[in-house]
Amino acid sequence: MPVPDREPTPPAREASDALRLRPPGSAVIAEMLREHAATPPRTGVARFFGASPLGVEARPWYMGALGELEIARVLDQVGPEWHAIHAVPVGTKGSDIDHVVIGPGGVFTINSKNHDGGKVWVAGKALLVNGQRTKHLRNAEHEADRAAKLLTLAVGAPVSVTPIVAVVGAKDITVRERPDRVIILRASQLARWLRRRPQTLDASQVAQLVDRASDLATWGNQPLPVADLSAFDKLRADVVSAHRRRLAWAVVGLAALFPAAYAFLAVLPGLVSAFITR
Repeated sequence: MPVPDREPTPPAREASDALRLRPPGSAVIAEMLREHAATPPRTGVARFFGASPLGVEARPWYMGALGELEIARVLDQVGPEWHAIHAVPVGTKGSDIDHVVIGPGGVFTINSKNHDGGKVWVAGKALLVNGQRTKHLRNAEHEADRAAKLLTLAVGAPVSVTPIVAVVGAKDITVRERPDRVIILRASQLARWLRRRPQTLDASQVAQLVDRASDLATWGNQPLPVADLSAFDKLRADVVSAHRRRLAWAVVGLAALFPAAYAFLAVLPGLVSAFITR
């Protein structure tokens, strides 16, 4: 994902640790906050009625950030022998891999997709969301190929990488035909699926790959986007608060309709009788 605001590349030793400690969703959060900064503040009336603080441009990035955070939460449950590195910068255009996961079962790149309430349909090389064709499969394959090439160079031995598309919040996922390479999973299936992979790497191989994958130099020493996590947490709380306020107003509106509906039903028989006898 393109992210204009960046930090200077850290010194060599810090660079080797930068990705190991990198919070999930860092790149997408940085871009979301940049977009949000251009959104006019809500008026008092808008706040009162629960208008969302998110602008049209910021909302897709916000949903993407929630998806990456949810997948990171799930990855924390896989087990101590598994390691996840988040928001890995690749290429020269600000792109990143949401999650690189390394464990006894192999190496995986995970593309998080938040399709809250959506319908996902998969058949071979096609993945549609609510009837619209996406590039999820192509992008997932490209990320895995890029990671395999760079990790192979870093460790000096062939590294196989499996691409995964992890779907968050979808109402339905229909798989008519499984893709040749890309694994499609719900977020709730991810941890168990990883744990059930047959062992392909021993402990020393896992340690070497984690060490290399955690080094920013492996991925080209791209600058890391700035992510103000405290600002994101505050905005997230505001979004949740606005949503609750809208729900409260909806309840109030429904409650106001009940007396009117009751009164109408009470006089309805008389109205019908009068109409019939005319």
